[in-house]
Amino acid sequence: MKNIIAAIDFSPVTERVITHAAAVAKAMGAKLWIIYVAAPEPDFVGFSTGPQYIRDHLAGQLRKEHAALQDLATAQEGTGLDAEALMVQGPTAETIITEAERLHADLVVMGSHGHGALFRAFVGSVSQSVLQAGGLPVLVIPSELQAE
Repeated sequence: MKNIIAAIDFSPVTERVITHAAAVAKAMGAKLWIIYVAAPEPDFVGFSTGPQYIRDHLAGQLRKEHAALQDLATAQEGTGLDAEALMVQGPTAETIITEAERLHADLVVMGSHGHGALFRAFVGSVSQSVLQAGGLPVLVIPSELQAE
């Protein structure tokens, strides 16, 4: 194994995802890619780029997320791991799959929020979509609520 991806979303399961991904990366001598998929920019009817205050707010939010992501990678580098942060905008599941293929990932580690079947039927599950894509080994880490 040369490349392990920790796909995070800054939810409560993020710490568990990084812990497990880092453990696998250390054991295998692999590089850890911490990937965060930011929401794509919204489309506004009648506005090609959206109102300025919306763009300013989104830019500020993206800067904060990018800084937090960099902090996570730096913390892992402090433990001796080769870690790199990557923030990409797009549809979450599709972007994770695309980046995993681009980086030649040997394993994708991601969290599950533990939503029920009704939620998955209407909204879907990122973990489920990545699993169904096929060809990618995926380790799904349950949220703390599911683990207990």
